Amino acid sequence: MAIIEISNLDLYYTEFHALKQIEMNIQERSITAFIGPSGCGKSTLLRTLNRMNDTIRGVRISGNVTVGGEDIYGPGVNVEALRKRIGMVFQQPNPFPKSIYENVAYGPRIHGISNKAELDQIVEKSLRAAALWDEVKDYLKKSAYGLSGGQQQRLCIARALAVSPTILLMDEPTSALDPISTLKIEELIQELKDQYTIVIVTHNMQQAARVSGQTAFFLNGEVVEFADTVKLFSNPDDQRTEDYITGRFG
Repeated sequence: MAIIEISNLDLYYTEFHALKQIEMNIQERSITAFIGPSGCGKSTLLRTLNRMNDTIRGVRISGNVTVGGEDIYGPGVNVEALRKRIGMVFQQPNPFPKSIYENVAYGPRIHGISNKAELDQIVEKSLRAAALWDEVKDYLKKSAYGLSGGQQQRLCIARALAVSPTILLMDEPTSALDPISTLKIEELIQELKDQYTIVIVTHNMQQAARVSGQTAFFLNGEVVEFADTVKLFSNPDDQRTEDYITGRFG
């Protein structure tokens, strides 16, 4: 069942046509990868899904994006509530200058949870879900800046999970990490798909092949091809897809 439905989507940065007639349905509790060369629209579409582009001056959007049947660009949409449902993890780990505990508790506090026992439970559950609890449970009051890069990125995933989203957007979440940390994040993504719908932007085609069930190939603001990952990598329909995945450009 599709949880995200995109139709006739165009996006402009002032006069630049960044996304062109995007059509895509993303299935619930699945992992979808966006691949393509730099500047082709992958991250722009990702940010469209939780209205992060609203913060950029000169952005114009037409078409439809529905999440769980709701038009997220319709009148009266509560953007804060939307971003609670659709969490985001960025390319560079970006923990807050707070303790490990407070990083995870921050979102629930903003949304009105103040009971310490409840916060303790959310923090532990989120850190466990991010495969980080056993590494930090004795250091929760220490600064998040003391963690390694890979641990910081898993902390950012825990922070996103703490507000109980249904969708998790990941913008190149391992590009700043070493191979061992990357493997841990990939294993974590696979574990999370049973509970969350995950959309990941990656420059690493091997990563897309390893973790995703469906892959979209972007080029010049268009989705050239969107298919099951195995098919797209083994038997693409479009010559441009084949040229990209075989390294002829990009």
